[in-house]
Amino acid sequence: MREWRALRGLSQLDLALVAEVSSRHVSFLETGRSRPSREMVLRLAQALELPLRERNRLLTAAGFAALYGESSLGDDEFAPVRRALETVLQSHEPYPAFVVDRTWTVLLANTAHCSLLSRLLPRFDPDEPVNVMQLVLDPELLRPRIANWTEVAHVLGHRIRRQLRLPEPNADARVRLESFLAQPGVRDAMTKVRSSPESEIVLPLVLELDGQALSWFSTIATIGTPRDVTVEELSIESLFPADEKTRRWVDAQLSGG
Repeated sequence: MREWRALRGLSQLDLALVAEVSSRHVSFLETGRSRPSREMVLRLAQALELPLRERNRLLTAAGFAALYGESSLGDDEFAPVRRALETVLQSHEPYPAFVVDRTWTVLLANTAHCSLLSRLLPRFDPDEPVNVMQLVLDPELLRPRIANWTEVAHVLGHRIRRQLRLPEPNADARVRLESFLAQPGVRDAMTKVRSSPESEIVLPLVLELDGQALSWFSTIATIGTPRDVTVEELSIESLFPADEKTRRWVDAQLSGG
């Protein structure tokens, strides 16, 4: 609790005011002099705006059972969510869209995403696991195809570093995230100041394909009001043409036009 309070930039008094308890009680809980009730743990977790995974950890640390489930794509109870995600992905055709977990591994993708990757990577296998960060940062994958790789790596590297500053109970997930930063040139890119024109509102991803520079911007969406750890950690990333040339290429190559 102390670690998350510090990450949120809250004093014990700040947290006490938000949770509507005394700062003395917060102090006693952090030092172990008092044992919280289950309701108090949930109240403090809400005040700290903890992710569901961390709320479970807080409950477990206080001696209570976890409250939120953690499903997988193949579970029967996950079927309605999977159908909803597939509907979102299909509705974005002919533009690429995909669903990732908290370590940026692609769990679902639409046809346009697979088609674009197959053109960029001759050995791409849609049935093999793909990780977005690995694709972009690994010099053996998409990196040679990204015209503005240094700028993109600058942004993604700092995004990963922010993620690593959060408590991560899964050692494998932390190792995976750290491996992205260890890719050649990534840390150097993170120290560079962006060279894009200040007039650019969004940093595009510029892919070199078919003798053209195809420019894309992306949006990231999540599922509202999740009650499951896995569902909360899913992100839907959708790519859009950032210029008319790219839109025409999509019409000709990805939509059958």
